[in-house]
Amino acid sequence: MNNLRVSLVQGATRWHDPAGNRDYYGDLIAPLHGTTDVVLLPETFTSGFSNEAIGDAETMDGPTVAWMRAQAARLGAALCGSVQLRVDGSVFNRLLWVTPDGTLQHYDKRHLFRYAREHERYAAGRERLTVEWKGWRICPLVCYDLRFPVYSRNRYDVERAGAPDYDLLLYVANWPAARAYAWKTLLRARAIENLCYVAGLNRVGTDGNGIDYDGDSAVIDFLGHPVSECTDAEVVVTTTLLADELAKHRERFPAMLDGDAFELR
Repeated sequence: MNNLRVSLVQGATRWHDPAGNRDYYGDLIAPLHGTTDVVLLPETFTSGFSNEAIGDAETMDGPTVAWMRAQAARLGAALCGSVQLRVDGSVFNRLLWVTPDGTLQHYDKRHLFRYAREHERYAAGRERLTVEWKGWRICPLVCYDLRFPVYSRNRYDVERAGAPDYDLLLYVANWPAARAYAWKTLLRARAIENLCYVAGLNRVGTDGNGIDYDGDSAVIDFLGHPVSECTDAEVVVTTTLLADELAKHRERFPAMLDGDAFELR
């Protein structure tokens, strides 16, 4: 497993403007060509976090999926972010993971944000996703999932000689400034308890509902230390994750061997 370069694209998503957001984020990521391995865009990056955007939900053969495939190919990197997508009569807050060859995998947000009544309009996902990329196993999740440690728990794969499910946990989010301390604290907790790197990508600015976002995107190492941290400004930051350091830590401190066996249902 080699080192992995992860780029956080912390932008101010336009409200209910899919075409404008594709142009906006396309301009932000264009300079990353050939310089990174994974690029993260925010949760619902084509619209902002809005229950009303459900009326404009696209399908899997719509413009945003095509745009993500084109961008991943142009960048030579995996591209990840979530959008509202309509599938068989239901709309999901769907995270898309797209690689340069056009391969697409997805994860549907499991924990819908009851406080904002997301659960009344969107359908909840059922399956956790783990992808393999550049020798790393990666588990991408969405925003509110961060508050549920059992769901994100790193388990051991017997078929892989007891290796962990994943090496990197990703969160793409629209996490309001009012709860910024929880965001920063929980990112660190997930990294420490799962003996992995964590990358959390949040947006900045003020949305159409008047909700402020402070960004605070970060990459956290397996000890809970920030490798990189963003403030409340529009910024693109690339961080290199060190494979050898992760392996050495797990060898020195194999706390996962004392974990509890369980299944998610």
